[in-house]
Amino acid sequence: MFEKVRAAKERIEGVANMTPIMTSRTLNRMTGAQVYLKCENYQRIGAFKFRGAFNAISQLTNEQKKRGILTYSSGNHSQAVALVGSLLGIKTTVVMPNDAPQTKRAATVEYGAAVIGYDPRETVRQKVADDLQIKYGYTMIPPFDHVEVIAGQGTAAFEMFSELKSLDMLLVPCGGGGLLSGSAIAAKGLDPSCRIIGIEPELADDATKSFYSGALHTVLNPPTIADGTRTASLGKITFPLVLKYVDGMKTVSERAIIEAVQFLFYRMKMVVEPSGALGIAALLSKAVPAGGRVGVIISGGNIDRPTMKLVLG
Repeated sequence: MFEKVRAAKERIEGVANMTPIMTSRTLNRMTGAQVYLKCENYQRIGAFKFRGAFNAISQLTNEQKKRGILTYSSGNHSQAVALVGSLLGIKTTVVMPNDAPQTKRAATVEYGAAVIGYDPRETVRQKVADDLQIKYGYTMIPPFDHVEVIAGQGTAAFEMFSELKSLDMLLVPCGGGGLLSGSAIAAKGLDPSCRIIGIEPELADDATKSFYSGALHTVLNPPTIADGTRTASLGKITFPLVLKYVDGMKTVSERAIIEAVQFLFYRMKMVVEPSGALGIAALLSKAVPAGGRVGVIISGGNIDRPTMKLVLG
């Protein structure tokens, strides 16, 4: 898998943004560590998801592209697939929950995708997508449980270690595990001594339960503010990769997530969505004891007005 991440880095070069690594003396003082933030909120579509979507879709055969592509997502992967489809001239259909952030839905439509809504209280997104695929023959590009999507997501950490050379610990948000497993594969390939810790909301702790029990757990429609982590469980591909490459999992409270978004906004002048701030939440709340050189992947910045109003008060 490490060679797939390396190949993905070459494939997306010049298409994906080389996002900055930022630091804060205030954050270092508050945490007692040297903290480095990989700012994927400055990636195309405002999140790391563009990496995996482009890596996977660009490798499809002409026949697969001709059939059109289909995905399901609460927002960031939807936007990424829609943009890649637009760039490569491929018809795109996206299944999104009716309560997805309006900014993410609007951007997905703007990039040219057809959006199919559903009520998450009545069904699950993958079932809706599977039915559409059977009916129309679309090529499915799932949001995380896909080898080439995972490899693409891992390029964020690959870039980070290429620049920084070494870290004592890397904190990565976890929803379906694509970013976490891809980042862990890249990190262990470039700096085997680095500890990789996945971070989840307490209200969406399926991956944490799965990691420590060794059995796949599910949390359906968790009511967390971090909408990017509302995935019910890790995938058939990501779960074993997380078990193999990740060193630990931690959870953070809703209050800690909100305070992390506030810190990034007020102190670092960065707009970061709740899911993207999980690593900072873990540091500031002391859920993860810090020290030495700590990397944090800020996974995205797509926050809508109601959520920002709730967060900032």
